[in-house]
Amino acid sequence: MEQPNNHYIEQLSGDNAEFKAKMIAILKKELPEEIALYQNQMHHNDWAKAAASVHKLKHKISLLGLDKSYYIAEQFEIQLKDNSTVLQSDFETILNVMQQFVQEL
Repeated sequence: MEQPNNHYIEQLSGDNAEFKAKMIAILKKELPEEIALYQNQMHHNDWAKAAASVHKLKHKISLLGLDKSYYIAEQFEIQLKDNSTVLQSDFETILNVMQQFVQEL
């Protein structure tokens, strides 16, 4: 499985340490909240709202340099709109890896 990285964050922030710190702080705050919302929507079988959450989480996936995972998230979002959860396990593995990485930033 591909591993998250902060190359894109580094690229965006350049030499601006303050901007980098703000990006990381936002990621640390928002990622757990967005994951919790997604999990609640999945628990209640609210596929349409879960698809919207997956769409939002795709931005975090991209920010962490997870190109292959982005594709999985994209496919999972489409599946959810069709009331399918085939890729749920794969997507949630991605979320766990991301969450662990972000906690260690």
